[in-house]
Amino acid sequence: MKKNLLLNSLFILSGYFAMCQHQLVKKWETDTLLKIPESVRYDSRNQILYTANIDGQPNEKDGRGSIGKVGLDGKIISAAWVQGLNAPKGMALYKKNLYVADVDEVVVINTKDGSITKRYPVPASVFLNDLTIDRKGVIYVSDSRTKKVHRIRKGNVTTHLENLQGPNGLLIHENKLYVLDNGGLYKVEDDKKLTKITDGMEGGTDGIENISGNDFIVSCWGGVIYYVKADGTKEKLLDTREQKINSADIGYDPKTRMVYVPTFLKNNVVAYELK
Repeated sequence: MKKNLLLNSLFILSGYFAMCQHQLVKKWETDTLLKIPESVRYDSRNQILYTANIDGQPNEKDGRGSIGKVGLDGKIISAAWVQGLNAPKGMALYKKNLYVADVDEVVVINTKDGSITKRYPVPASVFLNDLTIDRKGVIYVSDSRTKKVHRIRKGNVTTHLENLQGPNGLLIHENKLYVLDNGGLYKVEDDKKLTKITDGMEGGTDGIENISGNDFIVSCWGGVIYYVKADGTKEKLLDTREQKINSADIGYDPKTRMVYVPTFLKNNVVAYELK
């Protein structure tokens, strides 16, 4: 009897550890000089982090928003490297330019000197939240309030998806568009139909990064981060809701497996190594 109980316990424990095989190990955090950082983008070319700082209400065109620069050691290089934005959120890099979703337009910033080189207004948009860019330079940007995803190709704006529930995080992976919508992760097929990968992620699904294969890491604004496997199963890696620490639109360095988490109202960025 004792032997059977021991074997059963070992079996249960082995199953538990198999399910929880990933973890986030905190490495550093910045000073609290960033003004409501909503998004972090890792730049492998320049070995730098960019932060999108709202510094005001997330839907107001008040000119208070900025882009900050943070070193990979957690030291803030410039809390407001690019100024005069409104409420910048999701960012993407393409050909030495930083693209930023800023309320009702996509702003293009030269990463060399911080100058704003282009603006792409998105008609009838009210809350542009995240964006991603495919290998041909086509931009996809979500509007969480109008529940749409727009497509910008050579300056022409069209509606790519509509009648969603509250889209936010976007990612191009292996030439496919992935979208976070109201707690779920979906792959957008060529006919624009959505294939569900997983759902039930509480706290406002926000940022998405590919880890390897078809495994992803997903952040939820409320303070939860998940590891989502290719088969749709998920592990909760972080939950800072009790501490009232948000985890908004994350950045990721695939070489070091470092996850960069903007804490929104706590005004800093925290780096975790994904184990």
